Amino acid sequence: MTERGLLDALGWPPGHRIDVHPHDGMLVITSARAGQQVVGSRGELPLPASVRQMCAIVPAQPLLLAAIVSHDLLVIHPASTVTRLLTDLHTQVIGGRRVG
Repeated sequence: MTERGLLDALGWPPGHRIDVHPHDGMLVITSARAGQQVVGSRGELPLPASVRQMCAIVPAQPLLLAAIVSHDLLVIHPASTVTRLLTDLHTQVIGGRRVG
């Protein structure tokens, strides 16, 4: 996966060390001096198979990437997590009534 604009906003050039952790169905990528992964030469983000599996990320699946610059991290939301979060939010908006 590559997203040059977000990496530029975070100040993560190629070779920058990062750690990748699953958290509640999403991946949280943090800047880390002794990080186990590095940003690739073309801005690729290495996503180890083990963490992809924990978050049910499959090839060609849409992902939502969000840079949280003030905290020096990147969050990757799989489509299934975005759908679940929006469903929960919309259920709250309509007062707990399910539609459909």
